[in-house]
Amino acid sequence: MGKRKLGHESNPVDLASPNPKVPIDVIKHRTCWLHVLAYLRAHKMKMSRQRIRRLQLTAPCLLGTSNFPRRKRSERGVKCKIAISKQKKKLNSGEFECYLENLWRSFSEDRKTCFTYLDSLWFNLYLKKYSRANVLTWIKKKHIFSKKYVLVPIVCWGHWSLLIFCHFNENLQSNTKTPCMLLLDSLEMANPRRLEADIRKFVFDIYKAEDRPETRELISKIPLLVPKVPQQTNGEECGNFVLYFINLFVEGAPENFSIDSYPYFMDKNWFSPEGFGSFCERLESIPLESALH
Repeated sequence: MGKRKLGHESNPVDLASPNPKVPIDVIKHRTCWLHVLAYLRAHKMKMSRQRIRRLQLTAPCLLGTSNFPRRKRSERGVKCKIAISKQKKKLNSGEFECYLENLWRSFSEDRKTCFTYLDSLWFNLYLKKYSRANVLTWIKKKHIFSKKYVLVPIVCWGHWSLLIFCHFNENLQSNTKTPCMLLLDSLEMANPRRLEADIRKFVFDIYKAEDRPETRELISKIPLLVPKVPQQTNGEECGNFVLYFINLFVEGAPENFSIDSYPYFMDKNWFSPEGFGSFCERLESIPLESALH
C-alpha cells in the first residue's frame, strides 16, 4: 500500500512570505508555538523554557495534519489588542495567563498577602503521568500552606472553571477555620463535580509531596463546595468568567472563611451582566504586549 501524501510537505515554504502562491492553509498558519517563538526571537524578546513548553502544549504546529483548523481569518488583521467578548473568542491558556498576571498586579500588596495562585495549566498537566512529578515540585515552590486562599484556575476539555483552596494553612480538624475547597463553574450543566475525583487525588498528592502529617482519611474529608454562581450565556465566556470570579473573590473574601456562613456572596445574583460586561471591556482595553510585561 502506498504512503499517503501530506499535501505540501515536500515543498518547503517561507511562512512569513506574502507570496500569493503559498498554499492558503499555510498562509493562515500564524499562531503555532513555532511562529510565536520566531516572532519573539526576531524582536529580541526572551521566553522561559517553561513557557515554551506550555506553548507547545496549547499551540501545537498543525501543518500537514488533517486537524488543521480552517477558520476564516479576521478581516481586522493582526493587532496588539485582543477583543475577547466582541469577537466571541474563547481565551486560550496563554491569553488567560497574561490577563491574570495583569489582574494580579492590580491588587494591593496588603490584599495579596492572603492569596496565591497556580498556573492555569498545572492541573491539566498533573493529570498526565509524565508531568505529574514536575507539577508537584512547582506547586511546592508556591508555599500554599502558608496562605489562606489558593486560586487554582482549571482548563479541561476546553472549559474553564476555578478551584479555590480555603484555609489549607490550618489544621484539618480545626472547628473555627475549617479547610475546604470551592469549585466555581459558569456552566453548571457541564456537571462541575465530574472533576471531584481528580481534584481529590490532586490535593492528596500535594499534601504527600510536602510531607504533611495529615492522613489520607482526613484529606479525603475536606469539603468540596460548589456554589451556584452566575452562568455564562454562550460557549465562549468561561475564561472571562473565571477571571471575574478571581477579581471579585480577592476583593471580597472574608478574613476567615466559615462553612457555616457559606456561600457568602457567591450565589446566582453575585454580580450583574452589566458588571461582567464592564470587566470584559477592561480586559479588551489591555494590549497583549502590555499584559506580557
